[in-house]
This record gives sequence, C-alpha cells and structure tokens, in this order.
Amino acid sequence: MTVMTKGGNLPVPAAALQVAVTWRQGARVPDVDVSALLLDATGRVRSDADLVFYNQPAHPSGAVRHLGKGQGADGTGADWLWLDLAAVELGMDRVVVAASTDTGTFGQVPFLDVRVALPDGQQVASFTIGDASTETAFVFGEFYRRNGGWKFRAVGQGYASGLAGLATDFGISVAEDPQPVPVAPPPAAPAHPAPVAASFPAPPADRLAAELALSFPPFTHRASGKERVTCPPNLPPGARVVVEIECRDSISVHIDSCDAYGRADRDLLSTYEDEVHARTFATVPEDRPLSLVVRADTPWTLRVLPLAHARRLVHSLNGRGPDLLVYEGSAGVLSFVHQGQSNFVVWHYFTSDDPEWQDDEEDLLVNEVGRLDVLAPVRAPGLLRIEADGPWRIGVGG
Repeated sequence: MTVMTKGGNLPVPAAALQVAVTWRQGARVPDVDVSALLLDATGRVRSDADLVFYNQPAHPSGAVRHLGKGQGADGTGADWLWLDLAAVELGMDRVVVAASTDTGTFGQVPFLDVRVALPDGQQVASFTIGDASTETAFVFGEFYRRNGGWKFRAVGQGYASGLAGLATDFGISVAEDPQPVPVAPPPAAPAHPAPVAASFPAPPADRLAAELALSFPPFTHRASGKERVTCPPNLPPGARVVVEIECRDSISVHIDSCDAYGRADRDLLSTYEDEVHARTFATVPEDRPLSLVVRADTPWTLRVLPLAHARRLVHSLNGRGPDLLVYEGSAGVLSFVHQGQSNFVVWHYFTSDDPEWQDDEEDLLVNEVGRLDVLAPVRAPGLLRIEADGPWRIGVGG
C-alpha cells in the first residue's frame, strides 16, 4: 500500500475498487457522509445525477455506488464507495471523492483519512487529512484519466460552506433556501441509513454464481462473552455471506442469527473445540441489517465476508471443525472421512428445481457420530455446511 501526501498521485488499476473515508468515532465527533461526483472535461457534472451519495446511491451508468457505513471494534467509522473505473463513461474524466459532516466541522473529526483498496481487501493507497479546521465539506481525492489509464490524486481541499458550496463549484444545482438543497443530507437523516436495494444488482437465476460475484468490505468485530452484533447496512440484501469466528480456550462457541426483534432465531454454528477457527453462513435480511448473537467464554473475533471467501470443493479438501464449502460441480457422489469422536453433520443447500419454491432445498448428507468413511449423493451445485469436532476430509467422487 502507498501512503500518500497532499498533492501526490499514483496509477491505479482500471478495475473495481473499494474507497473508504474513515475516522475515529466519539461522543462529540460529527458523523461523516461520503459522496462522489463524476465530472467531464470542464470539471463539472452534466446533471445532478452525476452526484452519488446515500440518498442517491447509484450512478445511472453503474460505475459508482454508495455502499453505506461500517464500524470497527476499535471505534473506527467508515463510509464506503464502490467504483468500477472501467465502466466510467467516455467523456467523464474525473471521479471526485468528497464528504460532509452532519454537524460540527472536520477539525473535530480525529484520524481522518481516505483508503483505496481492491475488492479482496488488498490496500492500494491511503491519504491522511492532518490539517482540517473549520471545514464542513472536504474533497479527499480524485480519480482521473491519464494516458489511457487512471490515476488517483490526494487533494485534501476543504470547504467552510459545506457540501452545498462544494457542489456548486462542480455544477450541482443548489436552491437558495438551505433546507431543500438536494445534495446535502437533511438534518433528520439517520446516521446509518437503511440499505437500498439498488446498491446491488438483483440476483439472476443462478443464485450461487451471482452471490460468488458479489463484493463488499469485510466486517470485523471483536468482543468477549455474549454479545449481539449488528452488521453494517452495506451487506447485499437477500444474499448469503460467510460468517467466520476465531476463539481460544472457550468451553463452547455459538452463533445465532436474529429476527427483527433482536431475538436469536436460527442456530448457525456450535462448537466445543479448545481452539476455534470456524466458518458458516448467514442470509442477509431483505429489510434490515444482519444481526448475530455470539456466545463464548473468552475473547473472540467475528468476521462477515463475501461468499467468495469460502473454500471451493473441486477435488478434495481437508479441514477441522465447522466449515463452509462451495461445491460448483454437477450431480454426483461425495466421500466423507471424519476422525473426531462426536457428531459429524453435513448439510447441502442448493437451488430448487420447483419454480414455485423460492427458498433453497436442504439435504442432510451425513449425520453420524465418531469416526466414519462414507459416501453420499449430491444433487446439484450449492453450499456444504459442516458440523464437526475433529479432522475431516471431503472428496468428489467415490
């Protein structure tokens, strides 16, 4: 990763990128709302549609999307953009990354920076704002075309006139009355807006392939004991995501998903290993953020990741304890070997052949106790959720 200084620039891949404005949250720290402006050769927008922010979360071209906010266990807040430079329309020469505060100034926002990363989390660049004072809007950086490619410049320019003043400079229409300004978040807007379905494409018929193609910033939360964790609202509604947990020296570790009232309603993972590095999956609700209850006796780390982070079963895989595998093969036979002393259970989740049935089919492939070496038929591509207490091996074919 390149740590940039004000005015610096560097080449970036003309591909999908995640852009985050991050800051340290606190009791009297203003909230930060990120936005993006797509500019032509004159340095101005063509219309108000070229502004992307939480009330207008997707550009008509699909090249820029506002993903929403996340929060880390250390109190770091982040507001995310997704940007596909290869999809930016010809004639649009710059994509400006800006932000505004809901109340207060950027001088009250500590550890303020912008980070650019690839969808897998690999960092490309970061730029820290160290000289903010009375500004209520800020241009953090900009992506611009150069010699057939793209570069990123660290700008660091503030506006005391707020997002309305910044937007006017770039050609956004702003009404004289400050209340109906179309580009500024209204004062009563929630700090964490609900997810917008337009932020992610609707899943096509091949649900598994569509979910494996989805990308979002990984969410990490660290705690100890029992805690209900509400994930950020940028997770794709209706999609399945990887839920991963690490924990040591706990008597038991459990994860449940929650209903709309915050009550545990589905057991996602249970294990009694001394050292746990386990994976399962959860389905993001259509109408609210994903909420999970974690129960353990010692400190733990929870991660929520895109489904593409799950291991693929192509020939054979070895593992230990609970895990989640992606099987993309056709109908056939799988082999299962378990070396533990307790339960070994494998569930298979796959798309139903019945067009009237919207949910996944579930097959219980194995449900045994102790050591075993068995075969079981698999009917279609899908997800394999493994419950185990010891080493195991799963292979394709007899």
